[in-house]
Amino acid sequence: MSTTIFETMSALCRETGAINLGQGFPEMEEPFELIAAAQRALAERSNQYPPMRGLAELRAGVADLYGVGADEVIVTSGATEALASSILALVQPGDEVICIQPLYDAYLPLVERAGGVVRLVSLRPPHWTLDVAELAAAITARARLIILNTPNNPTGTMLDRATLEAIGALAQAHDLVVLSDEVWEATLLDGSTPISVLSVPSLRQRSVKIGSAGKIFSLTGWKIGWAVAVPALAERIAARHQFITFTTPTPLQWAVAEGLALGGTWRDAHRARYVASKARLVRGLEAAGFAVLPAAGTWFVTVDLAASGLPPRDVEVAQRLVREAGVGTIPVSAFYAQEPQEGFLRLCHAKPDAVLDEAVRRLAVFRERV
Repeated sequence: MSTTIFETMSALCRETGAINLGQGFPEMEEPFELIAAAQRALAERSNQYPPMRGLAELRAGVADLYGVGADEVIVTSGATEALASSILALVQPGDEVICIQPLYDAYLPLVERAGGVVRLVSLRPPHWTLDVAELAAAITARARLIILNTPNNPTGTMLDRATLEAIGALAQAHDLVVLSDEVWEATLLDGSTPISVLSVPSLRQRSVKIGSAGKIFSLTGWKIGWAVAVPALAERIAARHQFITFTTPTPLQWAVAEGLALGGTWRDAHRARYVASKARLVRGLEAAGFAVLPAAGTWFVTVDLAASGLPPRDVEVAQRLVREAGVGTIPVSAFYAQEPQEGFLRLCHAKPDAVLDEAVRRLAVFRERV
């Protein structure tokens, strides 16, 4: 396997001293409540193995967050491990798995590691909608799993309830399981309410929801995630998790449990910082003549290159931006396994105001010169 685009662009940023709006990590003040909770846990609580499925207190916190039973929660070492455990539990050699492009880069290698065969369906820009008829056409007798990502990275768009209900009808008709990567659920910045597969009756018994404390609390390095599913599915996932990482750092589990107990008001205030950072970046980009596509969530915005008066070749433009303008971005085509959309760039807005302002200034100068 080759190095991911995220590592490649971040390395270029380090090499050139460019502002890194590529890799999706926040560079804002970290929540002191969580840091203090982790410090207390490290000093005052156990540093030995927790239960394989996760601390009871954290599982209860996740269960309360989603309105499910604690026996439906498996705590994992990040959302990617939750994805790995789920895919290895649900996919057998020769099974077909339907993935939606653009997609998180871990899905395909994990399906292939399980021996599965990927079938791809693409969202349609510029609104990044899913054609349910195309999804239905991709289902064969060998299909076993559909992988969703909502809100989607990189587009920031969310599947609406009608689309999820249509997917539920297909899953019921073909006896499929749906694996829904919902790690960006806490980053909806336009006032939208997250819509989970767990809330769709036709999907409730046949879905696995993936969540991430790293995204909820902007602590990506903690790598605390979870898979949530009805007990029959959770048992299968736990059996795989047991032999991948077995457990996840105990003090950080205690800290996340305390963080979840802070409640919705705290999370709303935390989210407000990203509402402001997104608005600042979008405002600056649009003033500089860039066309920014609408997005409900994530820490990213997407620029339409052709509509911005730039060549619609995202890899070429991203390379030029990092070297000529000193700004790192991610070409959206990197999120495709085949027939990529090449006219879009992803930029991360989860940065301090001064960083965003300087990035916009550099981008504006670049656009004027092209």
